[in-house]
Amino acid sequence: MTEQNRPRVLSGIQPTADSFHLGNYLGAVRQWIPLQDTHEAFYFLANLHAMTVEYDPAVLLHRTRVSAAQLLAAGLDPARCTLFVQSHVYEHAELQWILSCLTGYGEASRMTQFKDKSAKEGASAASVGLFTYPVLQAADILLYTPRVGEKDFQVPVGEDQRQHLELTRTLAGRFNHRFGATFVEPNAHILKSVAKITDLQEPERKMSKSSSSPQGIINVLDEPGPLRKKIMRAVTDTGTEIKYDPETKPGVSNLLTILSALNGTPIPDLEAHFAGAGYGQLKKELAEVALETFGPIRERTLELMDDPAELDRILAKGADRAAEVAAATMATVRERAGLLRRGG
Repeated sequence: MTEQNRPRVLSGIQPTADSFHLGNYLGAVRQWIPLQDTHEAFYFLANLHAMTVEYDPAVLLHRTRVSAAQLLAAGLDPARCTLFVQSHVYEHAELQWILSCLTGYGEASRMTQFKDKSAKEGASAASVGLFTYPVLQAADILLYTPRVGEKDFQVPVGEDQRQHLELTRTLAGRFNHRFGATFVEPNAHILKSVAKITDLQEPERKMSKSSSSPQGIINVLDEPGPLRKKIMRAVTDTGTEIKYDPETKPGVSNLLTILSALNGTPIPDLEAHFAGAGYGQLKKELAEVALETFGPIRERTLELMDDPAELDRILAKGADRAAEVAAATMATVRERAGLLRRGG
């Protein structure tokens, strides 16, 4: 199948930490890799989205590069996909404004992130950027729309992003209705279900970069020694049987879930494998699998970060390709929205 005949797919990830964690890797990054061979794939670092909360500019710059390096190290190939930084393609912000003018206040205020932050911390704690975040996300997606009627357009989503994709479809349809057929309404590409990964130290809670302690979270870029130590010190449960039972054995169940996700062995097979073994054996084998999985990614990431000029060159080339598509979309959008073309 030639690239021209493939369905187009687009997804982004925010550079909001010094390392992706296990959930990012299993839920998004690892699943993007095979799509390079079946889709015309666009992947971006959503650094504009990372600005909706207070941040340090130097840290954002570093995290953008290290996030790109991790994606490349994990298996994204610039020859098989378009990898770029959101802020390098100026049309993202321009289309957001146009779509914002088509978005109702009520629609925006119902979006989950703004509602949750406002409810927890008060409306004054939530920025206008957070309020309009879903509209920027819609612009991110619709810039890469195929020609109307030409081919399918897919966006990888989990359950937590369905609301945003529905807003994107609504705004695409609204623009098409008012100004003429322009956007293909995107379809959800449902990512393979990934079992819930919980905190190593508090297995009743989800593993999260915002709420997990350093010892409770597995990072892709953890050094081998600390990574092994985290797993060996993971909280387990009373008793000695290695059995999957999230209610009575949340710690052991979490370790089995992680091991199954990393090596592809079904949990019942793991239970049989560990029959009669102790928790230490489970932790030891999980640590080895984690090191085998993340060690090469860490080494390659560090190599890429040692040559920032080459990393920036890769991202610039991706931005050139993305900008070609975005510019063509925006030329049509401006004309249909009644914006005067520069130069007459």
